[in-house]
Amino acid sequence: MAAGATLASLLRANQVAEREIGDVVARAASVFDVRRLRTAQPYRLEQSIDGTVRCFEYEIDGDRYLRLTRDRVEILPIAKTRELEIVRGAIDRRTSSLFAAMETAGETVDLSLSLAAIFSGEIDFNVDLQPGDRFELVVEKQYREQHAFAGYGPIVAAEFDNAGRRLRAVRFTPRGGAPGYFDERGVSLRRFMLKSPLKFQPIVTSRFSRARLHPILREVRPHLGVDYKAPAGAPVVASADGVVVEAGMNGGAGRMVHLRHPNGFESEYLHLSSIAVRPGARVRQGDLIGRVGASGLATGPHLDYRVKRNGAFVNPLTVHRLLPPADPVPAAELAAFASARDRALASLSAPAVAHASDPDR
Repeated sequence: MAAGATLASLLRANQVAEREIGDVVARAASVFDVRRLRTAQPYRLEQSIDGTVRCFEYEIDGDRYLRLTRDRVEILPIAKTRELEIVRGAIDRRTSSLFAAMETAGETVDLSLSLAAIFSGEIDFNVDLQPGDRFELVVEKQYREQHAFAGYGPIVAAEFDNAGRRLRAVRFTPRGGAPGYFDERGVSLRRFMLKSPLKFQPIVTSRFSRARLHPILREVRPHLGVDYKAPAGAPVVASADGVVVEAGMNGGAGRMVHLRHPNGFESEYLHLSSIAVRPGARVRQGDLIGRVGASGLATGPHLDYRVKRNGAFVNPLTVHRLLPPADPVPAAELAAFASARDRALASLSAPAVAHASDPDR
């Protein structure tokens, strides 16, 4: 689709009969918001010589497509096959970052982010990586027709050798619970709070300080959070489960979200360009709460992230590793976990590609 195109203009550009266009648009709109058609998404149009539409298909996203025929209109899943594959990489002088090592292994930034999220409680991927570090993981990959890559599913198991330490992670879903990553003993690798509320390894541009020269006001005052360099519009997520206390404009903080968490913790997200939550709403760790911006007193797009404990601001960069892990595998599930763990870790050394069905139980 061309930029600015609508469904009606697309149909006209393909010489669909004018008498058909209104009906096709109305029928499509009954199952899909046609205002959300996006540039460059593939579509297929089959029509008769007289301009009558026989079949119209439009790819909504990587998982769904709209299909309209003479007697039916529906949204269908895109058929995919799923395979488990092993990915290996190493940190050296040429590939000094996780992103570079993953790219050399033939993978994309999405897999780097997923692996970093698993081990972020143990490894600071900005400063802790050393030449000689290596990683190995088993990940579900999704393929469409003709074996075209269609994205990653979950990482099933991972191993990271970092500065002489060997860290392992296994994905497991406790009965009636949500999937999570655990070490070999069943201890959760997820911390009470995320290390960062941004979905990538951000660059710190200003640290927590009791006396910092304000870049706009040019006066020394406390900076009670950490500033992360980030592009405008980048997603900002809740660092822990909690309740939205405030979501709106707040003076020099601009658009701000304030969350209250268990155990006396609170978090604040300043200078947002947009807000995705309302006061009183409950959020889960990792839920979208807003997007990076430069509202309020800000010299450019960035996120000012702040954490309180028992009413006092604390350094978000140091408090993270002091926090306890999330709940371990329940005692009643340890036998099932041990079985899933052994299968998953064994697959790390298996060279063959296997079909994935339910890898985390």
